[in-house]
Amino acid sequence: MTATDCQFAIRGGGHTPWKGSANIDNGVTVDLSSMKSVNVNRSNTTVSVGPGARWSDVYEKLDAIGLGVGGGRISDVGVAGLITGGGLSHFAARDGFVCDQVLNFEVALASGRIVNANATSNPDLWFALKGGSSNFGIVTRFDLKAFPQGKAFGGIIVNPINTLPEQIQAFAEFNNATNYDTNAAYWNSYAYNNRDGWFISNTLFYSKPEVHPAVLRPLLDIKPQVYNTMRLSNLSDITKELALVLTIANTTLQSFAHTPNLTYAVTYQPLPPAITSRSANSGGNPLGLDPASGPQVLVLQSIEWSNAADDNLINTAARELWQQADELALKMGLKRDWIYLNYAAEDQDPIGSYGEENVRRLREASRKFDPTGLFQTSVPGGFKLWEKRGVKTA
Repeated sequence: MTATDCQFAIRGGGHTPWKGSANIDNGVTVDLSSMKSVNVNRSNTTVSVGPGARWSDVYEKLDAIGLGVGGGRISDVGVAGLITGGGLSHFAARDGFVCDQVLNFEVALASGRIVNANATSNPDLWFALKGGSSNFGIVTRFDLKAFPQGKAFGGIIVNPINTLPEQIQAFAEFNNATNYDTNAAYWNSYAYNNRDGWFISNTLFYSKPEVHPAVLRPLLDIKPQVYNTMRLSNLSDITKELALVLTIANTTLQSFAHTPNLTYAVTYQPLPPAITSRSANSGGNPLGLDPASGPQVLVLQSIEWSNAADDNLINTAARELWQQADELALKMGLKRDWIYLNYAAEDQDPIGSYGEENVRRLREASRKFDPTGLFQTSVPGGFKLWEKRGVKTA
């Protein structure tokens, strides 16, 4: 492909959903989906995962031997995309972002060389791959920290929309806790569909086998509850449930595919200093989140619809809503410019939001490990390091 200047795409587990991000017309897709091995070393401290694996492959292997790893919270999420975009896990408050759990990347460079990137060998590439996406090479193996993990307490609770005041209070207390319980994880969604109208869904997790831990009690006690699956179980079971819920939502959507109806959700996820402060202990990452900024909130807008004729209408409305939300946050002095790459829309610039110094380091790594700019000019999908995709401007 380098000799013929062929355009190509890179597909691991299929993490990034938007068109052209992991496939290509009139080019070659490098499909890594068959490379999904999961191997644990003899001391049970490291798990090596192929780039085509999904987190279900990892958890099923590790659950059987009493181990865990900081990985995706939904079982069918792809390993490669989640990690190289940063990645949030159920263990983020204790261990940091998923990318911070990578001890070593095995990478195929544009030159054809296969190298290792870790704390002592190519540390600049190791740093860059922890949020820099597919801009430096093709990762062919991830070596992740493993830890003992038994059963955990987790599940989903759905409440009616009239519990909104209690939900907001509980979220604020959770995110601003002085003595943050790092075993806990939680995200809060406000969703709408044409069958149920508005409702509130909370996804809760506690990494110890403790039923109704104190940190989650304010959320567990909100009544009434339309749906509750909280239980003691393993990572495979809990993460599969989340994937199943998404599948059910998508299937339900198909029943009114020829109507203007849609499924809509806004999800709020706590980003306390307990999460953003962990990176420094693992060699750092380029994401640019400063724990000194205090508790922050990651917001995701999700929309599903079935009729392609509605694409422009819905996309325009979504952008307008986001612009209004940004303007309001700015007016209130609460706006943060950071964009999470794994949630970003095609027209956003998450890497640019990492901050000037981190972008500089990523570009330096690109010049060093991809001097001809192959992954900038020949891989049109994904988010690039320079403002104009495929053209180096600095």
